[in-house]
Amino acid sequence: MKFCSDCGSPVSRRIPPGDLLLRFVCDTCQTIHYQNPKVVVGCLPEWDDGLLLCRRAIDPRIGFWTFPAGFMEQGESAEQAAARETLEEAQAEVEITSLYAVFSLPHISQVYMIFRGTMRSADYGAGNESLEAHLFHPTAIPWETLAFPVIVEALRRYVNDKSRGVFDLHVGTVAPRKV
Repeated sequence: MKFCSDCGSPVSRRIPPGDLLLRFVCDTCQTIHYQNPKVVVGCLPEWDDGLLLCRRAIDPRIGFWTFPAGFMEQGESAEQAAARETLEEAQAEVEITSLYAVFSLPHISQVYMIFRGTMRSADYGAGNESLEAHLFHPTAIPWETLAFPVIVEALRRYVNDKSRGVFDLHVGTVAPRKV
């Protein structure tokens, strides 16, 4: 950040009085500009014994598989965002049934909220951000071509829970991919 969004003056990084962290502070109007993690909301869309995944048509990781997910928009709930992302990316309508996992990704300042959702019908397709969508049986998930570590972690836990017949709420931190 170089300029204040309130008055347009230059900003500098400093610790404001009463704070403990470096922040962007306007040199003129003294507005403190906080930068906070982004919330990414995803859905595990279920139909019978299948889980709906999408193959990405956008960067990063074009051609890799993921469950529908994206950034929350202003004015929507996390559940609404998960249902919207599923409709946009996989052209599937879902009923959100439960919160499944919350994962922190501090290395990229993101928090993932992942919900389970029951598809309202077997209808689905590729949205604008997807090359294709496909229902996978848990034993057929394309592990080698999953897009991100958080997707791998969530699906690993999902497959384990599905095999046990008990779905726990998962909370954790996901580290960056090792190169």
